[in-house]
Amino acid sequence: MGSRLQELLGLADAPVAVAFVDELPAGVERADEVALSGCSYWQQAAAGKVVATVPEDHFSCPIGAFTHGVELPEAEAEGQQQMIGMMVDLEYVRMEEVPEIPHRTESFGAVVYSPLELAPCGVDAVVVQGTPRQMMVLAEAATSAGVAGGPTMGRPTCAAIPEVMQESRFVTNLGCIGNRVYTGIEDNQLYVVLPGDQVEAVQGKLEVIVSANQALEQFHGGRVSDQQYG
Repeated sequence: MGSRLQELLGLADAPVAVAFVDELPAGVERADEVALSGCSYWQQAAAGKVVATVPEDHFSCPIGAFTHGVELPEAEAEGQQQMIGMMVDLEYVRMEEVPEIPHRTESFGAVVYSPLELAPCGVDAVVVQGTPRQMMVLAEAATSAGVAGGPTMGRPTCAAIPEVMQESRFVTNLGCIGNRVYTGIEDNQLYVVLPGDQVEAVQGKLEVIVSANQALEQFHGGRVSDQQYG
């Protein structure tokens, strides 16, 4: 399913399946090293790797740990509060906003990141990365499939995952500065995150929407040509 989604949209990177599990699935290995951010594991999956993380693998990412429901040890929890305090001091976020940021409240066992077509277990969310044009087509397909669209989000990007899980709707995310630094996502790219149980329905509508956009592009292009040269 993932390869077809990638082909229809012309994506450079594979759609990433995210699955929260109680324990690591058989045959899935834990990440080789702890990344500075949780979203860094997305990039490994987008490049074709199936990787799993446990709570300790998220201790270096205080904000990602919060959105993913990772309980931090005392020292790391202090670091989390310091980082939030810095963001408040910079007027990047207001303290009263913090509790409202989407976040998991369930116990965290492990999470599996993989290319969608290689997902070894049920999928909670799918992170799709691409240009505004590509994400426009994907959002249209999701709407056509009857999937509700949530608000366009920015910071923190990782909050889009619990958002779609809790609300069963797709989210457009512009990519926060931390995500852009740690993942190296291009300036001309952003994300659409889909509920895992809606991906098949979205893909079912995607081919029609892609074809419709191609026809409409020719139609609108013809109107422009007629105006210029008519």
